[in-house]
Amino acid sequence: MKPNSLLTLPGVTVALLPKLTCPACAPAYAAIASSLGLGFLTSSAYLLPVVAVGLALALGGLAYRASDRHGHQPFFLGALGAGLVMIGKFTTEQSAVVYGGVVLMLVASVWNVWPHRRNAEPSCPACQNAQAKL
Repeated sequence: MKPNSLLTLPGVTVALLPKLTCPACAPAYAAIASSLGLGFLTSSAYLLPVVAVGLALALGGLAYRASDRHGHQPFFLGALGAGLVMIGKFTTEQSAVVYGGVVLMLVASVWNVWPHRRNAEPSCPACQNAQAKL
């Protein structure tokens, strides 16, 4: 077996796991997390820091090299979404606010990675002169 083919094993393993939408599979995921020693993450005492760290990582991804993409607008939209998730989950406990924040973060992520059009300006001086004569 080649070393590069070993890199596909985590993807194949995750694909073989039961789907998250199956209500009977939630106990299986809880059992896997508990067997790995991660059962404490489901308690409410640890949920706030875990969610905050996850949102901070997502916002860091939106902010990283933002000037090379679409500027900081996707980051600000994602920050608004992250704020809504935190408020909806831990303050008002309204799932509609949480889902709205998640949708905003998804839109910001897609916006951030969406390729933007570049001006079709020639890069070399000879090409610029030729285009200027037209």
